[in-house]
Amino acid sequence: MFLEMKSVIKSYGENGNVTTVLNQVSASLDKGKMCAILGPSGSGKSTLLNIIGGLDRADSGQVNVNGHEISAMKDKELSYYRRDNLGFIFQFYNLVPNLTVRENIEVCEYLSEKPLQLNDLLHTLGLWEHQDKFPRQLSGGQQQRTAIARALVKNPVLLLCDEPTGALDYKTSKEILILLEEINKQYGTTMLIVTHNSAVQDMVHRVIKIKDGQITKDMENETRLAASDISW
Repeated sequence: MFLEMKSVIKSYGENGNVTTVLNQVSASLDKGKMCAILGPSGSGKSTLLNIIGGLDRADSGQVNVNGHEISAMKDKELSYYRRDNLGFIFQFYNLVPNLTVRENIEVCEYLSEKPLQLNDLLHTLGLWEHQDKFPRQLSGGQQQRTAIARALVKNPVLLLCDEPTGALDYKTSKEILILLEEINKQYGTTMLIVTHNSAVQDMVHRVIKIKDGQITKDMENETRLAASDISW
């Protein structure tokens, strides 16, 4: 199993004022699959993504990603794990404002021993003609494409997407979802997509729904639609 979580618990607070954000969460995902994690605000879905991404630690339970048991890793080991295995895409693009599109992507290219071809990515993501522009000169969709290219150039085995269309309009959101689908097909990248957008569940291989820190549904999507065919 490429990704496996067993009885993950995460709480915040102290001195009798403790909130359990994840409560005995167990789930798994095969390599090369796209999975949507759905749930209302405060349900624990972003916390779960952060634990899988080594940005936060579970209080107890096990998390295994691509043969790496990350639950017991020390900080330095987690840093190497993130560098060598993961790509991150966020709702807010977090681009370096005084670097061009190409330079923003190169920042992560240098971290990988086996990066993807940068020029190929620029063409694939429709950024070739924008590569010398700065973030302020780009539309929201172009900035998100740059953020996706930056995450992908490392050639990650797992792409973690936290509300990747949350700051975009309908048309641009759909373009980004189509792009993520194309990336999955072309590179075989396993993806976890945290989203409020329930339409995303129609295009992915697996759907996990979370409410109040617990998984309420975990299912294979037997009737997948192409990203170009979904609507909301």
